[in-house]
Amino acid sequence: MEAAAEVRLGQGGEGVGNLAGKYLTFSLGNEDYGLGILKVREIIGVMEITAVPHTPNYIKGVINLRGRVIPILDLRLKFAMPPAEYNERTCIIVVEVQGRSGPVQVGMVVDSVSEVLNITAGEIEPPPALGVSRETTNILGMAKVKGEVKILLDIGQVVGEGVLKRFEE
Repeated sequence: MEAAAEVRLGQGGEGVGNLAGKYLTFSLGNEDYGLGILKVREIIGVMEITAVPHTPNYIKGVINLRGRVIPILDLRLKFAMPPAEYNERTCIIVVEVQGRSGPVQVGMVVDSVSEVLNITAGEIEPPPALGVSRETTNILGMAKVKGEVKILLDIGQVVGEGVLKRFEE
């Protein structure tokens, strides 16, 4: 599964079998997303976030999580969605991505966490061709589960090297 997050789907869908596995699903607005469970370190409630000057608007700041400074992204803002008030279902998913100097933990604010799904290769299709390749670099594939579509994210691409550069030690 760890390798699945680094596999890119080709136009013909090769590599779909490598994406099968367990995904943590969550919601942003009316959309459902999934990310590889092996990248998830923990899920926590929203806590006080310290703003960091001169960062993009989607970087909310940092938190102190048991003595570690963790950068926090608001995925709604990262995906150019309208901001929403945080409520009792809003939470932070802490993921681990590979930085230049090793693993880095990053928190992502989401509207709500849904469930962990075991998604098979037969349920996954390549991302749609939207005409602009940049729009789909964050997407590993589209999973059709229980009659709904879940957008499977490449969390390394979502976080991006620009975010990691600002916060790596």
